Amino acid sequence: MKIGCVREIKNNEFRVGLTPDNVRAYIAAGHHVYIEKSAGVGSGFSDNEYVDAGASLIDNAADVWHLADMMVKVKEPLESEYPLFRRGLILYTYLHLAADKQQMDALLAGGVNAVAYETLQEKDRSLPLLSPMSQIAGRLSIQEGAKYLEKKFGGEGILLAGVPGTPKANVVILGGGTVGMNACKIAVGMGANVTILDISLKRLEELDNMFGAHIQTLVSNDSNVERVLKDADLVIGSVLIPGGSTPKLFKKKYLPEMKDGAVFVDVAIDQGGCGEASHVTTHDDPVYTVDGVVHYCVGNMPGAVPRTSTIALTNATVRYGLEIASAGLEAACRGSEVICSGVNTYLGKLTNRNVAAAHGYEYSDLRELIG
Repeated sequence: MKIGCVREIKNNEFRVGLTPDNVRAYIAAGHHVYIEKSAGVGSGFSDNEYVDAGASLIDNAADVWHLADMMVKVKEPLESEYPLFRRGLILYTYLHLAADKQQMDALLAGGVNAVAYETLQEKDRSLPLLSPMSQIAGRLSIQEGAKYLEKKFGGEGILLAGVPGTPKANVVILGGGTVGMNACKIAVGMGANVTILDISLKRLEELDNMFGAHIQTLVSNDSNVERVLKDADLVIGSVLIPGGSTPKLFKKKYLPEMKDGAVFVDVAIDQGGCGEASHVTTHDDPVYTVDGVVHYCVGNMPGAVPRTSTIALTNATVRYGLEIASAGLEAACRGSEVICSGVNTYLGKLTNRNVAAAHGYEYSDLRELIG
């Protein structure tokens, strides 16, 4: 199969879909790899490293799209890339279609076979291609939140950990999944007061066993959320429904009750966000203020640390990419429910139930489509 990889064009996105080591793996499996020139520079990988690994360097992205049977990316295609779609092309990347109707319609119209990292689910219900970026985003959320608590950026002007004789910051984490657990780890490590909420008592028990007396666990309901937000200095939104729209737990009515200069980091913004006042921002202009609360809603947070993010992501994606490339998408899906779970669109049909529900579209069973 012909594998393509282009430079990401999203705002301040420096990650790349394939590393030179990934190229070697595809080449060893009998595939050909086309890389757009300078695609990996932002993550610290030179063109020469890709050539040494066996890839063919291509001058422009359009030619890579034209040559590839499977395009491996990091972020969703942007509108300028939609004309490059074609029927039967396999697109292997993050998509987040529940929050992006325009992209979904373009993929359907183009007949693209789109495999979304964020919906590919293992038999144990884990999300192996979302997990590495969730780990990074969770840890970054505290780092970024601590920065925007500084007065210069509109925050309260407090230090997360405090110093002897001063109060520590109160960190509230909405959702105890991979993002929430990693945010908790960093917040506890920095010495903040941490409260984490989740709907699952089992998950709260696991978190309590991990962090013990260093955290407060609470069941996530409207009453508990509203109560803890009144004293919160930093709030992390880390709620996830795989492939679906995120529930709005951080409601507008809570904002006037919060401290002026409190910070809300909406890590769920790729899926629409868990804040009613949330809208996507960029690394160039990451924050805005609503009712005195600073909102940080960058849609590609891990892009700020591209070297770490690229290596962590591609360590996970290459395995499934090789399965698809070696067998072909249809045969790979027939042989693996895991691969099947990642396919969101197939030859003009919407094949993810949660995405279809988010937009009120008809859902098609992929297994019936491929026989």
